[in-house]
Order: sequence, then structure tokens, then C-alpha cells
Amino acid sequence: MRASVPGVEGVLAPAAVAATAASIAAVQEPSGAVPWAVGQHTDVWNHVEAAMALLVGDQPEASDRAFAWVPTMQRADGSFPMRIVAGAVEDASGETNMSAYLAVGVWHNWLVRGDLAFVRRYWPTVRRALDWVCSMQLPFGGIAWAQEWRDDRPGPVHEQALVAGSSSIYQALRAGVAIAELLHDPQPGWELAGGRLGHALRAHEDLFLDKSRFSMDWYYPVLGGALTGAAARARLESRWDDFVEPGLGIRCVSTNPWVTGAETCELALALDVAGERGRARLLLADMQHLRERDGSYWTGYVFPDDVNWPDEHTTYTAAAVILAADALGHGTGGSGVMRGTSLPAPFAELALECGCESVQRVARVS
Repeated sequence: MRASVPGVEGVLAPAAVAATAASIAAVQEPSGAVPWAVGQHTDVWNHVEAAMALLVGDQPEASDRAFAWVPTMQRADGSFPMRIVAGAVEDASGETNMSAYLAVGVWHNWLVRGDLAFVRRYWPTVRRALDWVCSMQLPFGGIAWAQEWRDDRPGPVHEQALVAGSSSIYQALRAGVAIAELLHDPQPGWELAGGRLGHALRAHEDLFLDKSRFSMDWYYPVLGGALTGAAARARLESRWDDFVEPGLGIRCVSTNPWVTGAETCELALALDVAGERGRARLLLADMQHLRERDGSYWTGYVFPDDVNWPDEHTTYTAAAVILAADALGHGTGGSGVMRGTSLPAPFAELALECGCESVQRVARVS
């Protein structure tokens, strides 16, 4: 194990983080794909998150194989299929958030390794993906969440935007601009799209689909960097009691008595972004009841029934644990990727108010 594997004193030792990375590598398929769990599907967002965690957890070869798989699944328009099972496309729809996230993974890899050849290798894939994502921007600034595919051809666009997905895209656009600056290949269109998107997330949340019962919609504007400082802290405080179960973690859905590990770790990362490191560390400690002896993690826990559910150990939960440990332990060079300390300044806010009323009608009808 490398000495640089991170740990969080009193919560996770470096050896424990390395074991969790090994549990992800054990699920990786020969193609390099990292499915949610053995026999389940792969999507590009969670796959890239796993590749990032593998690198942090001293599994560089597995991380490299994971990154190498991504371009093999990209289509000519820059999008990726939503669900791949054992190499076969199960759902061909293109999901914008999934397609955008490679930019974050490539920038994170650069921060950890400083390998310019790696960045150059994946730049064409990142560029095509973000160009496609920006082409899906709606009049009010949010990003349409998906486009259907039929008979190997792009089909109708789902012209509604999701707060969590668009917030993650905001981070991905900043990472993409950072890569563009590194490679001296400016992408001003991404900056314009990011400015419009940031304004929409801050000023027009009512125009996004209402998913407010999901914890991700609560904390993702902070995690993705659209909200910072006092605004970020106020948002996290606003629904703390709706989602947080002391000693266990956070609910995935406010109305369901089910805490989930990945969402708990993502909230810990969002708290770190907002400067709330004490509460972030406590949440990471609270969710360790989901840990298994081999370093893998259960997806969640239904607390009235005292049962782990579903019956699975998910790679995306393990990956979220590793990235949270890296951030809180200030471990690798990529530990600040969610804090945005290595990214360009937040985009200049662009408000294009025209079109908001028509988009609002679409959102309400849906």
C-alpha cells in the first residue's frame, strides 16, 4: 500500500481505505467496466467515480482500465448509453449528468498524478461529451436531463431539468474549462453555458422538476459548487432535520426510513465544501455501520426493521466513502476536487430570463 493512501483519524485508517478500493477492483469486469454490484449494470457517472476512488485507494492499474473503457462506449454525438450490462446496452438513452462527469474524473486524475499525456488522451472524449451536454441546455438555463435513443438514433429530448443532475454538470463544466486552460484549448461556450446554469440553480429552482423529497436535490447545489459560503451553509441547514438520522447517516428520501451510505458521504463532501468539517467527519463516522469486513459497503439500512437493504454491496457507495475520506483527510492531490480549490473561479452569472415562463409550463405539466 502506498503511504499516500488517505485516512481519517478515528474513523478510517489508510489500510481500511485501501481495502475498500480493493473491494471495488474485485467487482471490475474484464472490459474495465465497474458495475454497481456483481451482475448489475454500469453507468458512466458511477463508473468514473469508481475510477477516481480506485486511484486514491492504491489501485492505479484498475483505475486506468476503468478510464480506458469510457471512450469505447461514447457515441458520435458525445453521449453515452444510460445502462450497460456485461458489455450490452440495456438502456440506450443519453443522460446528460452521466456524460458530463468524465471531465471531473480526468481533472481529478491530473491533480493526483500530474500526467499530461493522460489528460491529452481523454480530452477528445471530454470535449465531445461536454459539447453534447451544452447542446441540451434549456431556455431558462437548466440542462435537459436525458435524450431517448431509438433504433441506434437519437430520439426525443426530455425537456425537463433536475437540480441534482444540473448541479453535478455545473461542476463538470468547471472541470472541463480547467482542462481546456491546461491544454490551451479554450471553450468559451462551456463558460457561457455554466454561467446560465449557475443562475438557473440559484434563482430558478422552481423551474426544475420537483424532486425535493430526495436528499440529493437538497445538497447537490452545494456539492456541485453552484452555492458557496453563507448560501451553501443556509441551504444545508434548511433541511437538516428532514434527512439526517443521528448515528446512522442520512435518508435517501425524506419520507422513507432508509439511510444510504453514498448520499451520507456526499453530504459529508458538501459539508466540507461549506466549511463544516466537524459535521462532515461525524457523518462519515456514522455511516460505518454499513461496512463489511472485506471493506465493501451495504447500500443502505432500514432502521425500523434493523436490516440492511437492498441485499447488495455497491461500488458507488464504496467510492463515495473513499472520496470523502480523501477530502476530510487532505490525502491525495485530488482531495480538494469537490471543494473546487483547483478549479477556475465560478462562472460569471448570466441571466437569460426570456423563455422562463414557457419552460415553467413544461415543468408543471410534467
